[in-house]
Amino acid sequence: MKISSGPVGQNATLGSRIFDVMNYLIVTLIALTTLFPFIYIISASFATEYEITTRPMFIIPQDVTLNAYKFIFSSNKILQGFRNSIFITVCGTAINLFFTVTMAYALSKKRLRGRNFFLNMVIISMFFSGGMIPGYIIIANVLNLKNTFWAVLLPGAISSYNLMIVKNFFQGIPQELEESAAIDGSTDIGILWKIVLPLSLPVLATFGLFYAVGHWNAYFGAMIYMTGAKEKWPLQVLLRELIILANGSAGDITNMDPEFIQPPEQSVKMAVIVVSTVPIMCVYPFLQKYFVKGVMVGALKG
Repeated sequence: MKISSGPVGQNATLGSRIFDVMNYLIVTLIALTTLFPFIYIISASFATEYEITTRPMFIIPQDVTLNAYKFIFSSNKILQGFRNSIFITVCGTAINLFFTVTMAYALSKKRLRGRNFFLNMVIISMFFSGGMIPGYIIIANVLNLKNTFWAVLLPGAISSYNLMIVKNFFQGIPQELEESAAIDGSTDIGILWKIVLPLSLPVLATFGLFYAVGHWNAYFGAMIYMTGAKEKWPLQVLLRELIILANGSAGDITNMDPEFIQPPEQSVKMAVIVVSTVPIMCVYPFLQKYFVKGVMVGALKG
């Protein structure tokens, strides 16, 4: 990638060469500053407790040990948490994209009756929230969804911010394409499926990744809505319990699976970060080619 737009090669001036060198140095410094914490966390997860407490920073541990990972995977509940997190992430993302796309497509059409009213409701929800307690009462008492997966899948089915960006993207698609399809007899659903969605892959991939990361990292909803169904806990809640156990806190230790072995403290925290972030990071390379384009196009349209 060429950073400088000035002269290059034999025609490059001394000033342009210095400018290029400074750019490379700054970018390299920023990259190292960003990557070093991740490298340290991965290394520390394989280090002993003594090395973590005696060495302030290191990249390669002196004594490699798998005690932290043995502790984390000492119970089948972790694998169960993986399965629950994958289920919540896949189903939650599919629900998010379905409701976001269908509502955004409808709101992108000026012929929709009451369009301004619905748009105002969406905008108001971006600034004002109903609050945690009313939300809990609706989910647990009114809808009776407590201790079910629906309690964590439905409350965030649509993000108002993402909805507005997708709507703006749909409005930027040439109307002639949809009019041609309509003349050929296609319905609105057919136009959305055959014309709009194939042209919207960057935006769908980008916001699908946003939704997926949100579901993968979420734990608060499961904590308050699944108190009586621990077999449905996602990975993040189980890892939180492991950190509490590793710290020796009294609160939830009695609720832990007796299969867990005595934990090392600091290395468990590092290993928990690795276990919770690596799976979702593996998804990013497959969507990276759509990511920048999707965000930029969706942000600039409208």
